[in-house]
Amino acid sequence: QVQLQESGPGLVKPSQTLSLTCAVSGGAITADYHSWVWIRQPPGKGMEWIGYITYSGITSGPPLFKSRTSISRDTSTNQFTLQLSSVTPEDTAVYYCARWTGWGNKEALDTWGQGTLVTRI
Repeated sequence: QVQLQESGPGLVKPSQTLSLTCAVSGGAITADYHSWVWIRQPPGKGMEWIGYITYSGITSGPPLFKSRTSISRDTSTNQFTLQLSSVTPEDTAVYYCARWTGWGNKEALDTWGQGTLVTRI
């Protein structure tokens, strides 16, 4: 089964950009019908959709994060990244990468990384 693993610094200073990498194994990030998603959960709150990149390299996301979010990919290493600028304490959260699958008549977030806690200090 496809597996995802987040990595990156756990502490971010105000002068830094939050930067995370998601390594994907067991399947290519270029495979048809998939998008690769960044989601976070702040303490005591629900999940928040940050943005995604499709299998063809198209990025998108909600207006709340769009202006300070950059999502990219490296197909040679089969990984995708998140950069979140202008971080505040409200950006402290557990960050997840996940796979979205839309195939046939189904669509779902079907695979998740274990998550990594990022704290703005």
